[in-house]
Amino acid sequence: MNHVIIPKDYQNRMSLYETQKAIGLIKRLFEDRLCGALHLERVSAPLFVDGATGLNDDLNGVERPVSFDIPATGGEGQVVHSLAKWKRLALWQYGFAPGTGLYTDMNAIRRDETLDNLHSVYVDQWDWEKVITREERNLDTLKETVRKIVDAICTTSETIRAIFPLVDIRLSREIAFITTQELEDRWPDLTPKERENAFVQEHPTTFIMQIGGALRSGKPHDGRAPDYDDWSLNGDILFWDDILGEAIEISSMGIRVDEAAMDRQLTVAGCDSRRALPFHQLLLSGKLPLTIGGGIGQSRLCMLILGKAHIGEVQSSIWDEKTVELCKKAGIILL
Repeated sequence: MNHVIIPKDYQNRMSLYETQKAIGLIKRLFEDRLCGALHLERVSAPLFVDGATGLNDDLNGVERPVSFDIPATGGEGQVVHSLAKWKRLALWQYGFAPGTGLYTDMNAIRRDETLDNLHSVYVDQWDWEKVITREERNLDTLKETVRKIVDAICTTSETIRAIFPLVDIRLSREIAFITTQELEDRWPDLTPKERENAFVQEHPTTFIMQIGGALRSGKPHDGRAPDYDDWSLNGDILFWDDILGEAIEISSMGIRVDEAAMDRQLTVAGCDSRRALPFHQLLLSGKLPLTIGGGIGQSRLCMLILGKAHIGEVQSSIWDEKTVELCKKAGIILL
């Protein structure tokens, strides 16, 4: 069921042209900061992949990719959900060395997405991936990378605020790190989303770690495909959004599975049939590099930094009639 929140007394302080100008500037500024901090090079990425390769991101395992036949190849194309696996293959094919990586603009269609203030059928994000050594597959590497990304976000936000005086969003550089099990232990009677909101309201910039595996309650905090993130070395970056009065996830990221982690997680997730797919065979045989990577929502970041109430204010998509009507009455301009 679709759901939209209209914040009380919300005012759109920027004209349509000012918003578009600010979006362009945010993207340029943040890309430069991210690349400098993580030593990334830009590459071109596919809009769709061969469905038989196993390269598409399965997300929570229930979302249906947009598929179409390609008569010229005799195969099936799938519009990407994300580039989580494609990036790692590209690092191997392009010969990236440890300490270097790539980033790209990822555009996706998620047909089964529930529509609300933060979610759209259209997804745009910076997908990035970096080669690391075996010794760097640890929590310190993960946390240091999170700090660099948050620093790039906060610096971009400060620059935008200086250029556009009507924007008065202030983000905290101080990061609280917490595991999903610690959240469950603290609030066992709340849902995972309610736990996130309770903690992030207290700690406006948070990295929630270890997403995908079952907690002591027997349920996972959230779904994660078993074949890209190592569930013990991953997490989400969240900021508190004063406009919506809730936590907003900006990035899902993590140190990727090695052979042992993929072997274990495929079995736990009941996905052993994927072992026969080309990507999975390369990884299980130890041919792919060890990496860390993630996705950073472009529209969500623009929405957060500019103080927007709905993601449709910073991206063009398709919305249900009720959302369009409610936003129009509230003066929320959907692009």
